[in-house]
Amino acid sequence: MPLHISIVSPERELFAGEADQITMPTQEGEITVLPGHVSLVSLLKAGEVLIKQNGDVIPMVVSGGFAHIEARRVIVLADTAERVEELMLERAQEAYERAQEELSKTHMDAREYAAMAANLERELARLKVARKYRNR
Repeated sequence: MPLHISIVSPERELFAGEADQITMPTQEGEITVLPGHVSLVSLLKAGEVLIKQNGDVIPMVVSGGFAHIEARRVIVLADTAERVEELMLERAQEAYERAQEELSKTHMDAREYAAMAANLERELARLKVARKYRNR
């Protein structure tokens, strides 16, 4: 019996359907969820999400959020999320470089620094996934 998976960001629903498994980046490390998984709620960090559905792999990138896991259902509430085919390598590289530049500014308080560091982490995740699948 497959998992029912929903991946939602504030802008839209990126995936809703049945799949064999989902792998996602949590704050504690990467996890793979199969049917029958123990129930839990986990914080997500920026990184790649992989959905396996009938032998196909559907890659995405998230910038953080939450995952609610039950035995047959996974709900991902992502801060931001994109499908790989939406990522453009050149734009991801430029965004990452801008985030690095912003973070290197010396005049910012702790709150600004945390926001810039989170932005850099998000852009780095996008860049890594875009590079990984650039020839796809």
